[in-house]
Amino acid sequence: MGKLVYLMGKSSSGKDTIYRELIKVPELKLKKVVLYTTRPIRDKEEEGVQYHFVDDEYFHNACKEGKVIEDRAYHTYHGLWRYFTVDDGKINLEHHNYLIIGTLESYEKTADYYGRRNVLPIYLEVDDGIRLQRAINREMMQENPKYEEMCRRFLADAEDFSEEKMKMAGINVKFNNENLKECLENIKDYLLEYI
Repeated sequence: MGKLVYLMGKSSSGKDTIYRELIKVPELKLKKVVLYTTRPIRDKEEEGVQYHFVDDEYFHNACKEGKVIEDRAYHTYHGLWRYFTVDDGKINLEHHNYLIIGTLESYEKTADYYGRRNVLPIYLEVDDGIRLQRAINREMMQENPKYEEMCRRFLADAEDFSEEKMKMAGINVKFNNENLKECLENIKDYLLEYI
């Protein structure tokens, strides 16, 4: 039986970078899970790589068909943005291990859907000051920076990933991502014990 490795952390904790590196580790044999979103595509993002970029109609149709595993809606400075996981037939835990990025809330719903023993949480943590600097640097590189939304996400993370919520979700292993190489080695060693 395969595992669904669930990568999560506050904004700008390095999830995308860790994801890209873990997917390349041959001995882990991880397959990608691409989530869906209604938010606009960012500079340098590609359809089907970071997300499937869809509209509200797609989301509502997937809900009607009972294919939405979990969803989150954020009232941003630029409108309502949804992020969601769809049972699109691409996950087969009988034969493969998978890697997915999400939030604490989406992890819990996905673990309920696939079974807690089949979903392995990986939580990245980074000092808030470092995260904020990373977020600012990323927005500065965008053609149309969205600083208000960056700040909203940063502040929301304190509540979304509170120690109480982490404890309730059973997240007790954390990986510090201030040194990428060291963090990747620690995660790789941890995963090789369980998958």
